[in-house]
Amino acid sequence: MIEELLPGSVAVVEAHGRDALGAGVLLYPEEEAVIARAVEKRRREFTAVRACARQAMEKLGVPPQPVLPGERGAPRWPEGLVGSMTHCDGYCAAALVRAGDLASLGIDAEPHDRLPDGVLDTVALPAEQTRLRGLARSHPDIHWDRLLFSAKESVYKAWFPLTGKWLDFLEADIEIAPGTGADLSGGFRARLLVPGPLVDGLRVEVFDGRWTVRKGLAATAVVVPRP
Repeated sequence: MIEELLPGSVAVVEAHGRDALGAGVLLYPEEEAVIARAVEKRRREFTAVRACARQAMEKLGVPPQPVLPGERGAPRWPEGLVGSMTHCDGYCAAALVRAGDLASLGIDAEPHDRLPDGVLDTVALPAEQTRLRGLARSHPDIHWDRLLFSAKESVYKAWFPLTGKWLDFLEADIEIAPGTGADLSGGFRARLLVPGPLVDGLRVEVFDGRWTVRKGLAATAVVVPRP
């Protein structure tokens, strides 16, 4: 699902259902130490998504290695790779690419359901909420609030490795473009409301991404190309 949202240079591995529970997957000792006191749900998610990450490394010809959380929990990838991971109930995915092909990327998957009451006001700008209402009138079969939330998560995951800084939900203005016909997929553009990151000496002011809704999930992906 997420693979279809990303360029062909990106290695993507996804797991659904029982495969997303991490059963039978072995962790490296360094990874075990990270989740030694974690609850079972956290352990399953941590394990399953790292199994995906190691398979993505193999697709790129990189020996499987531990994936440890760094600053703010962002995964620390092997030298020369950039990537992103996501997990929700019954699904997880990892996407990796060589740093020479892309500057950064971010992926996210969420249950395709409306956001809990009160959440939208904390993550969406007034202009975004106005646009969501318009999308809901023309395409009522999609939970646009959840899709916006997922897009903001993908934007942050692409932003952080380039800056090492927090990006608030309200510091990016995202406009989502609906798909055509019966296709439940489309694109979106995030306009950064704070100074964008420098990529090879050039400042990036917008992040472009794609989205899809399928199998009860809303998924988004952002790529930051090199100039």
